[in-house]
Amino acid sequence: MSLYLIRNARVLGGEPRDLLIRDGEIAEIGVGLEAPAAEVVEAEGLVALPGLVDLHTHLREPGREDNETVLSGTRAAARGGFTAVHAMANTTPVADTAGVVEQVWRLGREFGYCDVHPVGAVTEGLAGKKLAELGAMADSAARVRVFSDDGHCVDDAVIMRRALEYVKAFGGVVAQHAQEPRLTEGAQMNEGEVSDRLGLRGWPAVAEESIIARDCLLAGHVGSRLHVCHVSTAGSVEIVRWAKSKGWNITAEVTPHHLFLTDACCEESPAGRSYDPIYKVNPPLRTQRDVDALRAGLADGTIDCVATDHAPHAVEDKETEWADAAMGMIGLETALSVVQAAMVDTGLLDWAGVAERMSAKPAEIGNLPGQGRPLEPGSPANITLYDPAYRAQVDATTFASKSRNTPYAGLELPGRVVATFLRGRPTVLEGKLV
Repeated sequence: MSLYLIRNARVLGGEPRDLLIRDGEIAEIGVGLEAPAAEVVEAEGLVALPGLVDLHTHLREPGREDNETVLSGTRAAARGGFTAVHAMANTTPVADTAGVVEQVWRLGREFGYCDVHPVGAVTEGLAGKKLAELGAMADSAARVRVFSDDGHCVDDAVIMRRALEYVKAFGGVVAQHAQEPRLTEGAQMNEGEVSDRLGLRGWPAVAEESIIARDCLLAGHVGSRLHVCHVSTAGSVEIVRWAKSKGWNITAEVTPHHLFLTDACCEESPAGRSYDPIYKVNPPLRTQRDVDALRAGLADGTIDCVATDHAPHAVEDKETEWADAAMGMIGLETALSVVQAAMVDTGLLDWAGVAERMSAKPAEIGNLPGQGRPLEPGSPANITLYDPAYRAQVDATTFASKSRNTPYAGLELPGRVVATFLRGRPTVLEGKLV
């Protein structure tokens, strides 16, 4: 029998409470609890949140184990306070069959630092031409319910409609990477004043917004579930808000980096770097106006959740000329700190709001009934203990991820995850992996 007593944790930022964990569940919450046989975790000053859930993680395995593996990625997730992640399909081979998604799912079960839920590809080979084995992946041991060609847009409207119709049969959701390919051919960063000064081909906001508008209309017509990945523009927020006003089943996510960084970083970063491909990401960093709209949209619920889009890359793929550099940033181990800086310390969200957007809502979208549950007796003991008063410079050399392509290296960020519990079993204690 596993027995832990967490003392004086501020549940969702409220008054201190003790949490007794027995056999994987929260057995009791109260003040002055006693359990002589329990292992005690002192949590004075720490905020207790339901274990975080990420809808958008790239674990790279199979195929690019030099960048990340299921083991290293889930260790990074645990360090970031996550108890479940959704592993995107752009692996090698692509996760477009029952066999590949089951391989990823079994690797997650083997290593156990967090739950791993594979995301199935929408189309074969992410090529956008023919639907993948959606039903077979849904019926597999992995029980796939989220499908995405992330990294590629399903730009063919007929294919997108068919995918939306297909997933209705088993309560699935299509997660779209909104990028009109003809409008972004050769694009390197956000289209605007900074791209003009740097001489880099611009990535217009309308390339994202046009696909979101089309897909919202398709989802409304079909009566199916659409999830919009990594919303990055003010216009996208307005389109999602409009679609929701119609009563359509639309959800959306925003990344921590789109809540915190702007395209100005490409010219001169907060850490003093310039023209640095560490800031090259898809979709690109946008303007301060876009950041403000994204924060407001997350605060008012137009944007449902935060998702990291954790995208690990080898050093040689990022430390090169801008045009040749890979797109993407890692984010699992800094996500909660960035959200604190962007949303909590600015007064836009309280800790209950963070729990809703980083745990409850992504678990609901991903159809994970064992995750995102309130911290109450009878719930699975998926718990994150977080110190919001902590301040330190980000040191990427300490990360559990195999990759180091973080845009926050050298920056001071608030907070740190002190402990993570997965169904009552600690995966992180005192900030260290168990």
